[in-house]
Amino acid sequence: MVRHGDNVWGDIIRWSLNAMIVAEELGVTQANVEKMKSSANPEVRRLLGVEGGLGKMLGLSNDFAYRIIKHIGNYGEVFERHIGVNTPIGLDRGLNQLWNRKNKDGSNGILYAAPFR
Repeated sequence: MVRHGDNVWGDIIRWSLNAMIVAEELGVTQANVEKMKSSANPEVRRLLGVEGGLGKMLGLSNDFAYRIIKHIGNYGEVFERHIGVNTPIGLDRGLNQLWNRKNKDGSNGILYAAPFR
């Protein structure tokens, strides 16, 4: 939730969440984020701020997503660490799974983020 009228902060929050979801989709993790900066995939390079200028358009550094992933991980890593099946909360991903991945029951999740293009 973002205070009404605080569009700049709202954009930063939305793109931070998008970055974490896209990182999971692209296989960028806290453990491999440094190595992934040299990826040949242009979307990975834009995500990590190696090329493009999304961060600057948001008033942030271009490596803002790289720093989020390096410090806390992608969406899946954060979910599993804090509320996933191996925590006291024990929540299964369910609908919080990526749109292109199957859950244990065979259903897909609904998470989808805008691409870093």
